[in-house]
Amino acid sequence: MPKVAVIMGSVKDSKWVEDAVKVLEQFGVDYEVKVLSAHRTPEALKKYVEDFEKDGGKIIVALAGYAAHLAGVIAAYTVLPVIAVPLATSPLLGFDSLLAMVQMPKGVPVATVAVNGAANGALLAVEMLALSEKGLKEKLLSYRRRMAEEVLEANKC
Repeated sequence: MPKVAVIMGSVKDSKWVEDAVKVLEQFGVDYEVKVLSAHRTPEALKKYVEDFEKDGGKIIVALAGYAAHLAGVIAAYTVLPVIAVPLATSPLLGFDSLLAMVQMPKGVPVATVAVNGAANGALLAVEMLALSEKGLKEKLLSYRRRMAEEVLEANKC
């Protein structure tokens, strides 16, 4: 069973999902990608989330634009961590999505990353998994060291 579910609200969101998938693959994290809508397929979404949790899934990353209720609806169906990725798909450039995801009522939290921040959403999922998986923690530390080295390397002429 995959540890991370990446759920997009529409197939039109797939270009951002690719950013999340690259990160999960880089760290060797098992995942699966689904297209499920909080508004168009609520019953299928609920069943998937319940089955994912029952089968041992750990974290859900939800990407959506416009009236981005996907992450909040998922959080209502599970106590697993839900990471929300607002997308700039509307004339409001993601501001509407961001507010829909970050302004959750008490008792039903979601962790929200930046607009179009699918890579960081996946990295946050990896960090959460690393709390109980030492190998992932080591990979994260190595990743951070490489990022620092790349920045410092830019200063060499």
